[in-house]
Parts: sequence; structure tokens; C-alpha cells
Amino acid sequence: MASSAKLEVSQPSRAAVPVKKVHYPFWFGGSASCFAAAVTHPLDLVKVRLQTRGPGAPTTMLGTFGHVIKSDGILGLYRGLSAALLRQITYSTTRFGIYEELKSRFTSPDAPASTLTLVGMACTSGFLGGIAGNPADVMNVRMQSDAALPVEQRRNYRHAFHGLVQMTRHEGPASLFRGVWPNSTRAVLMTASQLASYDTFKRLCIDRFGMSDNLGTHFTASFLAGFVATTVCSPVDVIKTRVMSASPAESRGHSIVGLLRDITRKEGFAWAFRGWVPSFIRLGPHTIATFIFLEEHKKLYRLLKGVSEEKHTA
Repeated sequence: MASSAKLEVSQPSRAAVPVKKVHYPFWFGGSASCFAAAVTHPLDLVKVRLQTRGPGAPTTMLGTFGHVIKSDGILGLYRGLSAALLRQITYSTTRFGIYEELKSRFTSPDAPASTLTLVGMACTSGFLGGIAGNPADVMNVRMQSDAALPVEQRRNYRHAFHGLVQMTRHEGPASLFRGVWPNSTRAVLMTASQLASYDTFKRLCIDRFGMSDNLGTHFTASFLAGFVATTVCSPVDVIKTRVMSASPAESRGHSIVGLLRDITRKEGFAWAFRGWVPSFIRLGPHTIATFIFLEEHKKLYRLLKGVSEEKHTA
């Protein structure tokens, strides 16, 4: 009888194991995004070429792939990679880092954040990330679209830092923040629809469908997040690309509203989803790769810190 009483007393103490909150390094999101960008860069380049194509250029994704390879070789698919990596180091490190920091400070295992709270955190971090990453984003768009321009109009930046210097010297420091408002708006929409939806879909997979916190869950949640992000961000992405790739002469005297009016008059409202398929084909894998790399970063970090997989909160 005494032994059974002891057993009854000891069971609650074993069951009430506290869940440990893990504080991850700020740079994890940027690192994961760099790995993902290296994998998906050719798809991003094709998306930009389609959004900025001129008369006579291929109108399909496969046609654009073939045109790039024929004109510039296989390495042409990686034109602007240095700018893409610089963009992830600035933009993604900022938005992921601030988002994870806010989650760490204002959520707990016992009181997980609502979807609306996650969206608010993501909007804040996305806006700051868009400003931080704008110069590299301008470089990324310009270097990817450069080969599609006539020879006499090409900028011929050797790498991202050379491009930043040339832009500052010839167009002034303000050129580094060309398109910052559509870019920041896109960053807000992207971060809210990508990060917040990933956390929401991941929680649904685990809590509602009984899935484990494993690779299958990460893949499912990130695939759905990529679909949501592509659809939400498509109109702003097209505007951002047009503004950033424009020459000083083309952009002079044209406001965002004027640009919208001109595009709608020439192309109808279909412009809002121009390049959606290559955007999703690029952003889907990029989102999947980013979150899988990020989850592996976290898993390795917990292993090094000796945190049990059952006793942590993301």
C-alpha cells in the first residue's frame, strides 16, 4: 500500500517536465536563405527575365531557360548570384532574425501566439528587412536582367559590390533605395504570408492532423506557405521588378501610380500575375529549402546544446 502511494505521488512529478524555450542565433534565417538561394537562383533569374522581357523575347519559362543557356551558357543561369546572396545576408537575416526574436520574447510553450499575432510580428520584421535589403535587391534585379538588354544599354557589373559602387558614383546614393516602398511592401506581404503561414500550417499539421515535428511536416507546411506567398506577393513583385530594372531616364517623372496606370492600359489587369508560374516554381522550392535548412539549423543547435527533441519549443 505504501509503495503504491509513493508511485501515485511520483507520477505527476515525472509528467510535469517543463518545456524548454530555446533562443536561436539571429543569423540562422539568413544562413538558411543563402543555402536556398544558391539552389533556386536559376529559377529566380528566369522569373526576372520574364517580368522584364522586351519585344521578341521568349514568353515561356522553358523558352527563357533555353534562351539564357544559348546566349550565355550554363553559367548564365547564375548571373547575379553574388547579389542574390548579399540580398539574403541583409534582407533575410533581418526579417527572420527579428521575427524569431519577437516570437522568443512574446510567446511561450503554454501560450502559443495566435495567427494574427504572428502576422503582426511578420509585418514588422518584413518591413525592416525590406529596407535593409533594398540595395542588394536592386543589384539582384539589375544583374539578372542585364543580359536581356541591348549591348549598348548593359551595365556590366562584375559583382554586387562593384555594382553598388557604380550605382553610387553615377546615379547617387539615393539610387540604392530605388523602389524601396514597393520593395518594403512586398517584404511585409512576403514575410507575413511566408513566415506566419508556415508557423500556422506547421501547428495545424501537428495539432490537428497528428503529424510529428519532422521533415514531412516541414515540407508540407513550407509548400503551402510558398503557394500563399506567391499569390499574395505577385502584383507587388511585378511592380518592384519594373521599378528597379528601369534606367534613370525611364524612371524620371514616373510615380508608382503612374506606372500602374501605364501597365494596366497596355497589358490589362493580367499584369498582376505575370510570371506567377515561374514565381511559384521558384518561390515554392525556395520556401521549402529555406524552412528545411532553417529547421536543420535549429535541430543541430539543439543537439549541440543538449536539448531533448521532446522538450523544446521552436
